[in-house]
Amino acid sequence: MKKKILVTGGAGYIGSHTTLALLEAGYNVVVLDNLCNSSVKSLQRISTLCKIAPEFIQGDIRDRTLLDRIFTSHDISAVLHFAGLKSVGESVTTPLNYYENNVSGSINLLQAMKQAGVFDLVFSSSATVYGESKVMPIREDFPTGQPTNPYGRSKLIIEQILQDMAKSEPQWCIALLRYFNPIGAHPSGMIGEDPNGLPNNLMPYISQIAIGKLKKLSVFGRDYPTPDGTGVRDYIHVQDVAEGHLCALNAIRERNGVNIWNLGTGVGYSVLEIIKAFELASGRTVPFQVIQRRSGDIAECWAAPEKAAKELGWTAKRSLPEMMSDTWRWQQKSPNGYRD
Repeated sequence: MKKKILVTGGAGYIGSHTTLALLEAGYNVVVLDNLCNSSVKSLQRISTLCKIAPEFIQGDIRDRTLLDRIFTSHDISAVLHFAGLKSVGESVTTPLNYYENNVSGSINLLQAMKQAGVFDLVFSSSATVYGESKVMPIREDFPTGQPTNPYGRSKLIIEQILQDMAKSEPQWCIALLRYFNPIGAHPSGMIGEDPNGLPNNLMPYISQIAIGKLKKLSVFGRDYPTPDGTGVRDYIHVQDVAEGHLCALNAIRERNGVNIWNLGTGVGYSVLEIIKAFELASGRTVPFQVIQRRSGDIAECWAAPEKAAKELGWTAKRSLPEMMSDTWRWQQKSPNGYRD
């Protein structure tokens, strides 16, 4: 029996792109997803794109009985762990949900992996664990900070659990992938970011304005110490992020313990630069209004990507115009996301 990769949250935005990349690379994939913020249609479109369907199990990482059944009935060699709640704003209003789902769910998954003798793990972390760094670009050896919201803290807590576990049990081979701001969509336009309700992230909000679903973008603050006064972030194509997971999966087989890699481009773009780039790619105007800063937002944040280039042989290849045009193609083809 050929070994399989378990992808938790594999029907979601980054998970679905990574599932497709795994299948295209010849892996057998089992996707576990509770569909709370995703759609099984993403997996159906993946099978159309690559002519191979991942095995799909609808369920929750908090369901230990289900996890044990998956590890017993499938020859799993490694886990790519994406499953988790991810809205910063929602985490502030319902913190217990985030700790229970993200942290408790991850502990449950780790216990099931240990019992099954599966010790290779790639964890979907976030640059939010660095907190508000005073120095740019951010390197992996920078200290983790004080994340400004429960979502970021849940990621940091999971990282700390993984660090402690790997110290006590050296058979673990773990990658912590701290990615910055994934945007874009598959170039086919068939899979992309499909938020429930009002988008929390910049790019789906902008693209929904361009398609006519939303009226105006709120730009939070124009008085930051940046070239145009708006926040600067490292935006990276979701396809590059997916490829980074495959590189990390290959790398940890030769590396015990915890390995940390940033996934970013090393270039920061401001909110106004993103708006202009999208307008250029789409031919649509994106009206916006500047309002006061949001609590917890930082002025700038971008990655030092050299460690991933050196140790993984991975670099972000896709340009900002590609990120914009792929986002717009997805939005045009699926104006209502997977509900079309």
